[in-house]
Amino acid sequence: MALGYKNLLEAERGFRDMKSTLELRPVFHRLEHRIRAHVLICWLALLMIRIAERQTGHTWRRIALELQRLHLVTLTGPDGQVQQTTPPSALAAQFLAAAQVKAPPRITAITPA
Repeated sequence: MALGYKNLLEAERGFRDMKSTLELRPVFHRLEHRIRAHVLICWLALLMIRIAERQTGHTWRRIALELQRLHLVTLTGPDGQVQQTTPPSALAAQFLAAAQVKAPPRITAITPA
């Protein structure tokens, strides 16, 4: 009984995390195929969160906090435009490696003037 209650709390925490991370709001679908699609997308997002937590050994909040520090910056000058990403912190790089995800390239686009 305690294990069932713990699983319920974990599922509720997962949906709460997912809603805040994905910035979900109430959705009022009327058609069955849309309801099913919405539930499937929510379930897949929760599954991805749980996989990330298990692979890294950290909570989703900690993972998201570190990965939100990665930004794409556009630098514009007289010679053109460069888009580059900020370097990941050591912990963010550790999370990406644990999840077997490549870190984004430093320079993503160069547009000459």
